[in-house]
Amino acid sequence: MKVLLIGSGGREHALAWKLAQSPLLETLYAAPGNPGIAECATLISLDIDDHAAVAAFCKANGVTFVVVGPEAPLVAGMADELRAAGIDVFGPSAAAAQLEGSKGFTKDLCAKYDIPTGAYQRFTDAAAAKAYVEREGAPIVVKADGLAAGKGVTVAMTLGEALAAVDDRFDGAFGAAGAEVVVEAFLDGEEASFFCLCDGTNALPLASAQDHKRVGDGDTGPNTGGMGAYSPAPVMTPDMVARTMKEIIEPTIRGMAADGHAFQGVLFAGLMITAKGPELIEYNVRFGDPECQVLMMRLESDLLPILHAAATGRLDTVSASWRDAAALTVVMASKGYPGAYEKNTPIRALPADDAVSKVFHAGTALKDGQLVATGGRVLNVTAVAPTVAEAQKAAYQALDRVEWDNGFCRRDIGWRAVAREKA
Repeated sequence: MKVLLIGSGGREHALAWKLAQSPLLETLYAAPGNPGIAECATLISLDIDDHAAVAAFCKANGVTFVVVGPEAPLVAGMADELRAAGIDVFGPSAAAAQLEGSKGFTKDLCAKYDIPTGAYQRFTDAAAAKAYVEREGAPIVVKADGLAAGKGVTVAMTLGEALAAVDDRFDGAFGAAGAEVVVEAFLDGEEASFFCLCDGTNALPLASAQDHKRVGDGDTGPNTGGMGAYSPAPVMTPDMVARTMKEIIEPTIRGMAADGHAFQGVLFAGLMITAKGPELIEYNVRFGDPECQVLMMRLESDLLPILHAAATGRLDTVSASWRDAAALTVVMASKGYPGAYEKNTPIRALPADDAVSKVFHAGTALKDGQLVATGGRVLNVTAVAPTVAEAQKAAYQALDRVEWDNGFCRRDIGWRAVAREKA
């Protein structure tokens, strides 16, 4: 198969690395890619916002399958246009991508199909939202309705913080994404990320992971796109996985199909495991970043036929097998992230990949032959080992060999699971 991968982050580097191992693969193209992806794919200079140009490239180069990594092209309808051109694509239609593109859409779906989630209200003006916040009290969660690169959520522990978050969104901090705001109940428990492939009818559960959203050690500071992750998440026991499938995933798939927009692609359920069981925080319609990196390190099966089966309604013909080992990834970010940060800072050296550890590129570029950091989240230093504690040790040993003066990271990724292993 000739395959085109859309995207340029750490998630896409992990997907490219895994796809490149497939014996079914003839050629892997990536647009726009990054220096890490260039090691396992041919980079193509394509405007990925121009869906017609993407389809034309596929037709001209014999590409029969497109894997869309990030959410923005999916919400913008890339999958619809490629399917209309007769090209198989991994990723949902624009209508189905509303599960990530609109927090309110997802909450309404949960209400309609009795999917467990926090109580909520949707607002289009600040005064009404603030009145609701004051009536409900803190802690409470304030979300921009639209896409905000993982940064549109405030878990407000005080009333003042919640009111400021409402103002922030309606004052344009997140652009059009904040034109509508969802205010919802604070769920108390342990977070987990659960991934499931869907072909519109069938579902194939993948593995679980746990992300670390806050920028500082001990889960302190502002939310980010993710500072690290590990897999599997111990909180996702076999019973919790079964409940998640029955109570959350399967009603979602049935409901989306009944409402006329069957979901094809990967459902990434952000869960809170509460005293009542699994509750949905939000859906994403693509692999998590950095969760994808640890999933790909653990996946034993060939990724390509699994993704293609999801894209073509044949998910019931494939299965996925996983290494028993744990995988852990640490994000190295530019100093200042998630606020302002300096770009194009030099990365002088990276550790060589080995049987235990691998560095995935997230926000890098080559400038005059020098590897530089161009993003907020820049590198994903990832390791696999029999236990989370051993994977954590291996990841930080590799990370300490990175030579990049402007980089920083959390030093406690995986702390919950490590504590569990010691207990």
